[in-house]
Amino acid sequence: PAARSTRTIVISGVPAGLLQDDVMADILTIHFQMSRNNGGDVEEVTYPTQNKGVAYITFEDQEVVENVLSKDQHLLQDKRLPRLYPLSVTRCCQHVSSSLINLTV
Repeated sequence: PAARSTRTIVISGVPAGLLQDDVMADILTIHFQMSRNNGGDVEEVTYPTQNKGVAYITFEDQEVVENVLSKDQHLLQDKRLPRLYPLSVTRCCQHVSSSLINLTV
């Protein structure tokens, strides 16, 4: 299988503090498994992370990463959320510069 880093995406814009962390991780998993979001089988969701509102999603298949990144806009939607939340989706790299992370907060 492809290296883990190539199968992982970074999500920012996750609404922090609204729901319990495990509930939010579930909502993220569902979102990125849905075909209408160009998703696929999720291997692991890492949330929360050291950065507020940031999650990591690792897919079982690298192709899904490309599909997810090709979608214009990801809107996180769930009946437990008060509104739609636009998510920023970027590919994971091993060395994410701290300046990049600061911009998305």
